Amino acid sequence: MAWMDKEDRELALFRNLMEVPDVFEEGFSWSSLLAGFFVGLIMVPGSIYMGLLAGQGIGPAASWVTVILFLEMAKRAHRSLRQAQIFTLFYIAGAAVAVPFQGLLFSQFFVQSQAAIGQGMVDQIPIWYAPTDPKILATRDFFQKAWMPAIGLILFQNLMSRLDNAILGYGLFKVASDIEKLPFPMAPIGAQGLMALADDLAVKKSAATSWRWRAFSIGGAIGLLFGFLYLGLPTLSSALLGKTISMFPIPFADWTGRTQDILPAVATGLSFDLGQFILGMVMPFWAIVGAASGLLIMMILNPLLYRHNVLVSWRPGDGTVETLFKNTVDFFFSFGIGISLAIAVIGILAIIASTRKRKTAAAQGPRISGAASRGDISLKLVCLVYVASTILYILVCGYLIDWHKGVMIVLVIYGALYTPIISYVTARLEGMVGQALSIPLVREAGLILSGYQGIAVWFIPMPLHNYGVQTVFYRQAELTGTRFTSIWKSEALIVPFVILCGIFFAQFIWSLAPIPSENYPFTVAMWELQARNQALLYSATTGGYSQFKEAFNPIYIGIGLSTGMVIFFILKLVSAPIFLLYGLVQGLNQSMPHSLVPQFLGCLLGRFYFQRKFGEKLWRQYIPVISAGFFCGMGLITVFCIGIMFLSKSVFKMPF
Repeated sequence: MAWMDKEDRELALFRNLMEVPDVFEEGFSWSSLLAGFFVGLIMVPGSIYMGLLAGQGIGPAASWVTVILFLEMAKRAHRSLRQAQIFTLFYIAGAAVAVPFQGLLFSQFFVQSQAAIGQGMVDQIPIWYAPTDPKILATRDFFQKAWMPAIGLILFQNLMSRLDNAILGYGLFKVASDIEKLPFPMAPIGAQGLMALADDLAVKKSAATSWRWRAFSIGGAIGLLFGFLYLGLPTLSSALLGKTISMFPIPFADWTGRTQDILPAVATGLSFDLGQFILGMVMPFWAIVGAASGLLIMMILNPLLYRHNVLVSWRPGDGTVETLFKNTVDFFFSFGIGISLAIAVIGILAIIASTRKRKTAAAQGPRISGAASRGDISLKLVCLVYVASTILYILVCGYLIDWHKGVMIVLVIYGALYTPIISYVTARLEGMVGQALSIPLVREAGLILSGYQGIAVWFIPMPLHNYGVQTVFYRQAELTGTRFTSIWKSEALIVPFVILCGIFFAQFIWSLAPIPSENYPFTVAMWELQARNQALLYSATTGGYSQFKEAFNPIYIGIGLSTGMVIFFILKLVSAPIFLLYGLVQGLNQSMPHSLVPQFLGCLLGRFYFQRKFGEKLWRQYIPVISAGFFCGMGLITVFCIGIMFLSKSVFKMPF
């Protein structure tokens, strides 16, 4: 497999965008605590609301808004913030808006959805997922005794996942980065925007560094304008006029009905989100080209599958949601499993090739540059935390399902074998090619084979995780010179407050209007599809007819696996970029064209205009900063409009 060891040119470019500093600083301070309170009170409700409105939350925007606000406060107070402090603020904001309590809002919908009712599962839903009494649900109030088991389980899952991600993600990073010397090519993208803010705050700026702030400001101005038109206008009109006015369709324009004569069984449409266009310029060129190529193949293949009675469920008049769901049941559920299995095999082959290549370097000893000042902890402690958390997971799950023998065996296998293996494999893939490994339906297969009857088992917090993706975050912390201890301190002090804010604001938003409703377009467009997909899976353990088992076709799985492997070997034989492979298999797995089309257009503009104008390396340094500014500006205007909406909903109108 020597041909697998060839270095990819585009990967090498991403590897060399930033260098690790020689000094690491503590980033946690009193300003970090203040930032946590600010995010909990302002950003958490905004994130929940935008997730319901547009399906995307304010994620990265919350981080940028928080950081810029505190930078401006520091300027007015004639104080400075170190780069490590800026990164810690950024991390706190991002971690705080990852609130699990939007899940409560979906839970109340699922127990009332047509998917759950049609499958006859409502009576089987356990109380620690959601109450099913219509009288309780009609009150739209989480602060009731009936909701306490569900809230308690979410608290457990959130606290344990934060602990595991923080400690176990660090352990995997230490192995992959310090010992195996992997480069993590995608990590510099997330760190460039923070460098721009640090440059702006510095007292003395050279011409070589001031470009970051200029690029960030350009992106911010574009984000402010587009954010007002795309999300601000419908939010303000709903609050002030009592009806929603949108300049652009949210979340996308659905053209499936218009193209059904020439493209039967193909979901078509377009997202008008400018963020997708900019994201296309940020992402590796060949990854977007591969995804677009895979989508084009699917647009040709789906009509053929329909005419040859493979996609038998689709009917003229079906929209995007119905088309995707029916195609998934008929073919792409199993085909997608095969494609994902091919990616898993490819990842394992890449690991084997990399291990052989690095044996000589590894024999020279681990690379632990600056480890003493990073705040590292012992790998023994990491292992101890993992063992303790896994045991706790198993005990809680066993109690919830009455210690069912088959399920208990599955839990032990997942905790002791699968999770460590998949996490390590993913950490290595992230370190080598910037891609995560995901083997599909491992959870579903285990639960079905356990012999459990009923649907309660689908809601238990299983010790089935992939901690390898967290390694990229630690690489970003390393690139910005931030001590890891500042991150762990932030987690310990901020999480409890954020959890309380999440409960309160989920309740507040639910009290404003039913969910789904016309006030939240994304929930109306997509939640029923999500409920159908969940009900499809849950039916596999109900003992009767199972739509999941109908969709599970070993022949289609084999076709997907063979297709993925053949494409992989062909592309490697012609020395195609590795990003092209991952993008192509993504497109083959029934990707939605609505977002991919603007990504592809942005990709072409960046590659054939801006890259030629500024040069390849300079453009690759500019566009992540512009992108960060765009999402920051969009977040600023969005949070402002959400604040006005909340104020208008909180005002009592007098009858005179």
